Amino acid sequence: MLNRLGGRWLRALPALQLTARGLPPVPAPPSGAKPSALPVRAVASVSSAGAGGWYEALAASAPVRGAEDVLLAAHAATGLPWWGSILVTSVALRGAVTLPLAAYQHYILAKVENLQPEIKNIARHLNQEVAVRANQLGWSKRVARLTYLKNMRRFVSELYIRDNCHPFKATVLVWIQLPMWIFMSVALRNFSTGATNSEAGFSVQEQLATGGVLWFPDLTALDSTWILPVSVGVVNLLIVEIFALQKIGMSRFQTYITYFVRVVSVLMIPIAATVPSSIALYWLCSSLMGLSQNLLLRSPGFRRLCRIPLTKSDSKTPYKDLFVAFHTKFISRK
Repeated sequence: MLNRLGGRWLRALPALQLTARGLPPVPAPPSGAKPSALPVRAVASVSSAGAGGWYEALAASAPVRGAEDVLLAAHAATGLPWWGSILVTSVALRGAVTLPLAAYQHYILAKVENLQPEIKNIARHLNQEVAVRANQLGWSKRVARLTYLKNMRRFVSELYIRDNCHPFKATVLVWIQLPMWIFMSVALRNFSTGATNSEAGFSVQEQLATGGVLWFPDLTALDSTWILPVSVGVVNLLIVEIFALQKIGMSRFQTYITYFVRVVSVLMIPIAATVPSSIALYWLCSSLMGLSQNLLLRSPGFRRLCRIPLTKSDSKTPYKDLFVAFHTKFISRK
């Protein structure tokens, strides 16, 4: 069952949804070509959506070709086996692209947090003024409430413009990181199935088949031990828990989002077990870098280096506080 799901998963990558359509038979490989180590259904999935399907368009798109070129260039430049090239590429992309964006995200969020006392003060005074005006002009409660909200939005927007810290800017990381993750995953799937448009496609597939290490020597095959998939899920859960531990008094929406991401992290385990080991390895390396990045951005010294403003919620001993919170929540709790 998992093998059948794995062959279809990347066609629904952004939504992490698995389809249940039938798969066509796999055409015979070219003469002399090494057969793929993936299950037949997994290889067939690349063409299962039909000519002109959106997955085919994605797999042949310029961003995916760019991701393939990045992987090939890293492999050629480092001379490492493919498992090492995937690791180095993951670290390089995280360090050069997502770490600066994550630092910028924390910069924006810190400025927004520092605006909260001023926003609360404005809200208190505006509420009093609206109450006086409503009493003078005989406004209904609905009119008074709408007037308050309209003016409050305007004042808050002016504060964001003044300090150049609109919260939407903090979402830039997601809009860059998620597509990059998708393109790299699809590129690795193209290499693993020999479906790439690159002239080196079949030779790369053969190299991946012997380019693994330890318990996953064949990067085109699934990880039958489930070590890589389980590791992906565990690391992602650690990232979620670190976020949850550093948030005190989360809103109901934040609580729901945290539970949702926990569920997604657990679901990533069976999903990672149904894709080639090359993709599972990339996901694990990317998640480990995400965990390291999260911990690094808690360092007061690194935050000063990135010129992230100090906030009331900042701690001088963040790692000690994190350990204590983790111990209290998961170990000493009766």
